[in-house]
Amino acid sequence: MLEHSDLSANDARAQAFIRDGFLRIDNAFARGLAAEARAILWRDTGCDPDDPSTWTKPVVRLGMYAQQPFVQPANTPLLHSAFDLLVGPGRWQPCRSMGTFPVRFPSAEDPGDAGWHIDASFGLENPDFMTWRANVRSKGRALLMLFLFSDVGEDDAPTRIRAGSHADIARVLAAAGEEGLSLGELARNGFAESAGRPEVLATGAAGTVYLCHPFLVHSAQPHRGRHPRFMAQPPLLPAQPFSLESPVRCPVEEAIRQALNG
Repeated sequence: MLEHSDLSANDARAQAFIRDGFLRIDNAFARGLAAEARAILWRDTGCDPDDPSTWTKPVVRLGMYAQQPFVQPANTPLLHSAFDLLVGPGRWQPCRSMGTFPVRFPSAEDPGDAGWHIDASFGLENPDFMTWRANVRSKGRALLMLFLFSDVGEDDAPTRIRAGSHADIARVLAAAGEEGLSLGELARNGFAESAGRPEVLATGAAGTVYLCHPFLVHSAQPHRGRHPRFMAQPPLLPAQPFSLESPVRCPVEEAIRQALNG
């Protein structure tokens, strides 16, 4: 976990990211901002926060919020320092919106989206998301990010993460060259190459952020708790393409190189 006082431990944090494929940052943004954002999201769900009988769906998807309670959390000094650490100074674009919110409600119903996957990064203009693509240089994406806008415990549908699985996906993508593979092609075997990896749950207090390698295999899950989970999953966009040949590589690039050379 990364705290405000931990930024001096950059080398250790970078090595942990290269090994595990993610870095957890506690207190990345203020709980007050999270509460402001939740008020807006509750309104847009059409549900009553005080009346669980109105929580009729296991998941409600909301998207592309650019108001200050959403943009400020992605642009704190702590997060900018972490972006510099993992991607490199000047090599990422500031976040201007918070992307998609899959708001998950307590429910016995299957949410229908709880399969293992990675988030593809180009070809997104096609309406069929199974055709979206990723390649070994992670064209179009510097990081996958998980922003917790509510407290998330083990029963509150935390995202499941296969620690170290980014290395498995890097090796799969390497054989496909610059064209890469579609999400459908990657998912053909159910991401079996990463099945033996240890599973980590993306839990934490509101204001926690998980910065993840673009190739990290992860999954949603049903909500078995009592309080709805509010989490955003925006990308960090690159300002320039990644290079695997450069003698000086950021941790995202180095993780890929080590996977291919291991």
